[in-house]
Amino acid sequence: MIIDTHIHLDDSRYDCDLDAVLDKARDGGVKRFIIPGAHPETLERALEIVEANSDVYFAVGVHPYDMESFEALDFDKYVNHEKCVAIGECGLDYFRLEGTEEEKQKEKERQKEVFVAQILLAKKYKKPLIIHIRDASRDSKKILLDLDAKEVGGVLHCYNADEELLSLAKEGFYFGIGGVLTFKNAKKLVNVLSKIPEDKLLIETDGPYLTPSPHRGERNEPFYTTFVAQKMSELLDIPLNNIKEITTQNAQKLFAI
Repeated sequence: MIIDTHIHLDDSRYDCDLDAVLDKARDGGVKRFIIPGAHPETLERALEIVEANSDVYFAVGVHPYDMESFEALDFDKYVNHEKCVAIGECGLDYFRLEGTEEEKQKEKERQKEVFVAQILLAKKYKKPLIIHIRDASRDSKKILLDLDAKEVGGVLHCYNADEELLSLAKEGFYFGIGGVLTFKNAKKLVNVLSKIPEDKLLIETDGPYLTPSPHRGERNEPFYTTFVAQKMSELLDIPLNNIKEITTQNAQKLFAI
C-alpha cells in the first residue's frame, strides 16, 4: 500500500476525470490520499472530495504565495472535521520575491508572520504541519525550532535535499519525497536520500505538478507514486514492498490515519 501524502485533488485539472484518477491509483496500490490546504477558495472543493471518498483526507492552511488570504480563512470551520489531519501547506518561499530590496524584505517578514500563525494553530489544535520551503531553509528551520514545533511535528513537503534541514528529523519532522527523485538532474536529492532516517520517509506526488519520469510533461496523478516508490527502492537497495510498508506506516503515524 502507498499513501500519497500531498496531492492537490481539488485542483481544477482533475475536475473532468477525478473518479477515474482515484480508481487507477487504487488499482495500483495507492490506498490513501491527503489533500493539502493551499488557498481558502479551494477548500470547499477539497471538502466535497473528502466527504465523497472514504480514503481521502485533507489539511487546512495557506500557501506562502497566497498569504494575503490568510485572514479570510475560517480555520474553525474546517480543522475540527473528522478527516482534517494537518495544518498546511504553510511555510516560506523566497523564490519569486519581486521589487526593491526593501519590498522583498517586507514580503519575507509577512510570510514569516503567516507561517508563525499557522504553527501556533497547529499547536493549538494538536495537528501536524505540512511545510512548504523554497529558498528559505535557514529562516524556516529557525522558526520551527524557536516555536518548538516538534510538539506537533510535520512533513517537509517536496523536500529539496538541503542537508541543513536533515537535523529536523530529530525534531519529529518527516521528509516528503516525490517525482523530483526520478529526474536526471536530481543528483543532490539522490545523494541525500540515504541520509534520511527510514522512519521519516514519506511519498507524495504534489500533483498536478512535478510529474515523475517517465511521464514528465504530463499532469501528475496519485498512481505515479508507484514510480517514486520504485526509484526509492532502487536507490536505497530496499525491496519495493518494504518501501511501501515503511512509508505507509510513517504516514499513518504522522497523520493519525
